[in-house]
Amino acid sequence: MAVLKEISDLNFPELKPYTDTSELSLKRDGIFIAESPKVIRTAMDSGYEPVSLLIEDKYISGQAEDIISRCGNIPVFHGSSETLTELSGYKLTQGILAAMKRRDLPDAKSIMKTANRIALLEDIMNQTNTGAIFRSAAALGFDAVILTGGSSDPLFRRSVRVSMGSVFQIPWAYIDGASPEYIRNLKRNGFVTAAMALRSDTITIDDTRLTDADKLAVVLGTEGEGLKSSTIDECDHTIKIPMSHGVDSLNVAAASAVAFWQLGKH
Repeated sequence: MAVLKEISDLNFPELKPYTDTSELSLKRDGIFIAESPKVIRTAMDSGYEPVSLLIEDKYISGQAEDIISRCGNIPVFHGSSETLTELSGYKLTQGILAAMKRRDLPDAKSIMKTANRIALLEDIMNQTNTGAIFRSAAALGFDAVILTGGSSDPLFRRSVRVSMGSVFQIPWAYIDGASPEYIRNLKRNGFVTAAMALRSDTITIDDTRLTDADKLAVVLGTEGEGLKSSTIDECDHTIKIPMSHGVDSLNVAAASAVAFWQLGKH
């Protein structure tokens, strides 16, 4: 049974996951933070284990009651909205945070063996974009996400929140090697590779060479600089979304949703 602990001291050591502003520090401790009842439930349904909860008083017997009942013998820290805002550094819009244990990641090779539709994120550091891409991938028929070493961690707080828990629902892994070796790796595992980039030698996203591919990897680059030239050159195809009104491109998260809708499994 969970142990309710009213917050009386903001320096209490067990509150460190909620006061530590360094995502890398939490990662080294094997912890990430999930926010909101929906996201926490999704994480638990996917097998992630809570270490502790931080809850606004009024939610203990409200929307967090079922979560508390599932958590077993862990500390449930609670306090007023003002105390929690002071503790976490911002107002909790949905009244609950969970510190959760990270799990061992699958390796990219095992994902490539079983997935037919993969999104490869090359050095995408923006946490909002990462979370939005995961949400679109999960919703629109992609099997997995693979990230290069320069990409942001999908379990960082903002990515988890923006994804609405989708980072827990589809497999993901980091891929070894530098550009263009990871594209060659995808090809060796049977994937047609398609770079989303602004080039003249592009095909449209409804081209049958893409839609009919048994195994397809859509390769997405960071905002601003986009994909590395070596990555684009190594891909089988370069694709772009037809635009109107003189608009030349979409935000990478929006572009991913359009591509996933067209190229995912329906």
